[in-house]
Amino acid sequence: MKATDIRPGYGIKVDGKLCVATQVDHRTPGNLRAFMQIKYKEILSGKVLEKRWGSGEDLEVFTLDKRDMEYLYSDNQGATFMDKDNYDQTTIPGGAFDDALKYLAPNTSATILFYENNPVSIELPAAVELVITETSPGVKNATATNQLKDATCETGLRTKVPAFIAEGEKIKVSTTDGSYIGRA
Repeated sequence: MKATDIRPGYGIKVDGKLCVATQVDHRTPGNLRAFMQIKYKEILSGKVLEKRWGSGEDLEVFTLDKRDMEYLYSDNQGATFMDKDNYDQTTIPGGAFDDALKYLAPNTSATILFYENNPVSIELPAAVELVITETSPGVKNATATNQLKDATCETGLRTKVPAFIAEGEKIKVSTTDGSYIGRA
């Protein structure tokens, strides 16, 4: 498959290793030739790397099985997900998807990517709704300035929110960088 056809979530082989493309940018710098800047995650090691390919270069692609699953809970065994089609439960060992789990509250949906029946990656929606569990007290009439304060969400995610947000409020958070988007 040509490098320009690669999209986030595609399985690609890089230097003989199985990887999942997480971010794809098409760049055309000035008078130079266009290239694809692809950020990818190695399946076995979990390393996140970045590499550039020429627009016309061929990449070896492999098929990933996408399953709609519901996140149930986490414990010392790992994170447990339930398949929405057949209600089978899958436990993913701890540490594999810790960053992604910060955006998932119990009983929320996520798409899990499988390769040969082994979970390799989680596709998150662009934004999620989380409840603020800890933050400093809200300030009334603080909408005029752009003051931000630290806040902790129900999943343990730490983010910056405007000064008028109080504990117990539900907010929208971007899954790409963990930033505050707005009230839910």
